[in-house]
Amino acid sequence: MRHGVAPPTLPGFDAEDPAESAIVRRLAENWSRRAAVKRSELELEDLFDTTKLDYPDSLLPFAQHPTYLALTPEQQVRLRAWAWIAFNKNVMDIERAVVNPGFELLAVDAFDIGFGDSVEVAVNQAMVDEQYHTLMHLNASSLTRRGRGLSLPTKLLPEVQTVRSRAQALAECPDARSRAVVSLAYMTVAEISISSYLDVIIDGEEIQPVNRATVRLHNRDELCHASIADALAVSVFEALDADARRRFADGAAEAMAAFAGNDFGAWQAIMDAEEISGGNRMIEDIKHSPGSELLVQDFSGIRKLFDTLGVDKHLP
Repeated sequence: MRHGVAPPTLPGFDAEDPAESAIVRRLAENWSRRAAVKRSELELEDLFDTTKLDYPDSLLPFAQHPTYLALTPEQQVRLRAWAWIAFNKNVMDIERAVVNPGFELLAVDAFDIGFGDSVEVAVNQAMVDEQYHTLMHLNASSLTRRGRGLSLPTKLLPEVQTVRSRAQALAECPDARSRAVVSLAYMTVAEISISSYLDVIIDGEEIQPVNRATVRLHNRDELCHASIADALAVSVFEALDADARRRFADGAAEAMAAFAGNDFGAWQAIMDAEEISGGNRMIEDIKHSPGSELLVQDFSGIRKLFDTLGVDKHLP
């Protein structure tokens, strides 16, 4: 720092206000250096490699099932490509229907916490990030279709599991305030836990370079978003009454169960689209196999938040 010159800060920051997290302020100030949206776009066409897997077999819930093992190599390629399309749809739908609505509540200070400009800037930056992440995953799916010469229309897949769970939870809320609390709980879980979801793709030299690069860039942002969501959830939770706190905790636990689970509805739709002989029977077999219900296994982020909040809640 130059002598006598204070470091730049965001307008409106109040160092005495506990709602103004130093973490949030620092992330907002660093946005131009760390955000994927501020970087050059990937040269997607140059990264596609037809010899690589679009999705790892280790993550297919039915990878060891006799029906899958008996498929032709071409059929297995199609199912892996579908798995990547479904993975991207899951990310995009959660960004659109879970994350940004939750961030919007914080952007307008819907819980009357007294958030200042630094929080509003950080949250709006995160919302821009999420829109760009949606575009990144849309482009990645489009490249897979072109690279494989396959149609694989996303519209054949059902609404993703986390979005369905959130809609049901909101429908059971008695008023707008309760819906806001539940919406915040779902957003918080998604932002704190999405890195664990993205991590399932990053590792593995056998995976498409463009898929790994897309996820790696996305994950860089989400590690920052997790800090933002965590800090602001704590601020909001501390201002809630006992009933709202219970609703937040219940909503977060339900969100984690939905977020972490394998979406067998999507797989059933894919089996129908591909007309896989015995495909739906295979999915039914897997649904009832011990340990097959979870895709995400890392709940450490939410457990840490619950510990901070003093919440004792069972997670999957």
